[in-house]
Amino acid sequence: MSVQVVAAKMAEVELKDVPNKELPAVSPVTPKADEKGLSNSEPIAAATSPTVVEPAVKVDPSPLSSAPNAAKMPQASAMKRPDPQQNGGEAFVNRDGTVAEAPRMKKIQFADQKQEFNKRPTKIGRRSLSRSISQSSTDSYSSAASYTDSSDDESSPRDKQQKNSKGNGDFCIKNIKQADFGRREIEIAEQEMPALMALRKRAQGEKPLAGAKVVGCTHITAQTAVLMETLAALGAQCRWAACNIYSTQNEVAAALAEGGFSVFAWKGESEDDFWWCIDRCVNLEGWQPNMILDDGGDLTHWIYKKYPNMFKKIKGIVEESVTGVHRLYQLSKAGKLCVPAMNVNDSVTKQKFDNLYCCRESILDGDCNVFTITMLNVILKRTTDVMFGGKQVVVCGYGEVGKGCCAALKAMGSIVYVTEIDPICALQACMDGFRLVKLNEVIRQVDIVITCTGNKNVVVRENLDRMKNGCIVCNMGHSNTEIDVASLRTPELTWERVRSQVDHVIWPDGKRIVLLAEGRLLNLSCSTVPTFVLSITATTQALALIELYNAPEGRYKQDVYLLPKKMDEYVASLHLPTFDAHLTELSDEQAKYLGLNKNGPFKPNYYRY
Repeated sequence: MSVQVVAAKMAEVELKDVPNKELPAVSPVTPKADEKGLSNSEPIAAATSPTVVEPAVKVDPSPLSSAPNAAKMPQASAMKRPDPQQNGGEAFVNRDGTVAEAPRMKKIQFADQKQEFNKRPTKIGRRSLSRSISQSSTDSYSSAASYTDSSDDESSPRDKQQKNSKGNGDFCIKNIKQADFGRREIEIAEQEMPALMALRKRAQGEKPLAGAKVVGCTHITAQTAVLMETLAALGAQCRWAACNIYSTQNEVAAALAEGGFSVFAWKGESEDDFWWCIDRCVNLEGWQPNMILDDGGDLTHWIYKKYPNMFKKIKGIVEESVTGVHRLYQLSKAGKLCVPAMNVNDSVTKQKFDNLYCCRESILDGDCNVFTITMLNVILKRTTDVMFGGKQVVVCGYGEVGKGCCAALKAMGSIVYVTEIDPICALQACMDGFRLVKLNEVIRQVDIVITCTGNKNVVVRENLDRMKNGCIVCNMGHSNTEIDVASLRTPELTWERVRSQVDHVIWPDGKRIVLLAEGRLLNLSCSTVPTFVLSITATTQALALIELYNAPEGRYKQDVYLLPKKMDEYVASLHLPTFDAHLTELSDEQAKYLGLNKNGPFKPNYYRY
């Protein structure tokens, strides 16, 4: 029989740090009346002062105290073994061979824990298991809280009548009671959005957006909330819907609604809900927008389709995504664009900081806003639990988003392939050390497929059929058109929801692929993105709105414009103080030599950063 030498302090019951209210039964440190070894009146010594637990059978400690090795051994050193006579208890075999019964330790059962598990629902429905088990998890106000809703009410927000504390009910969100948590999210985001806060402070007195009625359709996150509150501080009225059915942070939407904003969005909207929310933003008696802030072009498309007369009073459109900008250029080419539009997506600050750095740092992450390249490891890692070292990944598209994805994957040790239609971007990929391929050349062998082209049908059913078992498929482009998800909704294929935003699509032969976010934008459907980077984009959007709204008539025609270079530089300069950065100033002689204004712009419009 094996034995284990233990110190006497191992027999102690150390519960001094456990609050008494969590021990509803008899305190385990209180001995029974018939236990001879412990006195009820003697306190238990601190852990720093080892205590000898006197066994039930008295033994003479003098041999131990006089032993030569006494200095090296705790006084109550003993060997313990299971004692079948004591119902599974333990007995101590002392050095003189006598057997002593160890103090019995009662099992502790926490009352609140027992109650919580007893009332656990048998049907979890759409809520995640982790949110159902513990009520305390609803007390978290992190970004992850919005991805698994804590409310027990599974009814559609459209079926509920909610009002904020001021009695206003012009909104439709998941749960107004989450407003306090959302407010904390927004306050945290404000710390990482210095340019917006500076803009709010500098221009609040002037109110450059006084009279502006902005209708917006973007991701509703804490960062967007800071933008909306900045626009309001500058004088604008705002009504907002979500541009993605999965990216809304419910607690942030609640905080905005509590603050008086008309918000119509919740995480997990249906397609019908999506368009209903946009319509509620636009179609309000006695209120008509005069500015549009769009992300993806859905809001602009809806107004053109349903309320074309509204464009008579709309001064301009600000669009930030590849998809939305593409739609605007199509309208302009067809002669159907009837207001000026600002292309924020192709501004330097958006392309270089949001598209590149934001995607590089968010594709791997689940819900951290930590600036490390390993974040790509953590969207995919948290949703799929995979390791990236040695994995073969194909990234479709090598624009700024693709470059960011490839850099993060390469840093994690993945073998990265790239598909590209543009020979210039293709050459960049080759020079950066990636192998340029056609998708059908590697589709059978790759472990992960990531699309980021802004196109449609990049991955079609034929590609999906040829993928290996367990292949992960996801999209980093704006819309859900890049992966032909509709072709997977057929009777012969089985869909199995594994966790939030993770589906297994199973073929008749048992092969399965892992589809993330149903082919929608991965980094905002399954995670958040770095707040500081979004500060750059949000500030650019705010300045574009101010520019279009205050521009004299005739400055901008019915076309698509890029943000002036001077404005790009201004956005960048607002973020430099965060790094305690100090710009070098040109002397008059130097400025004259370069043919520049000392205050900028410092690069021509054709310059590529």
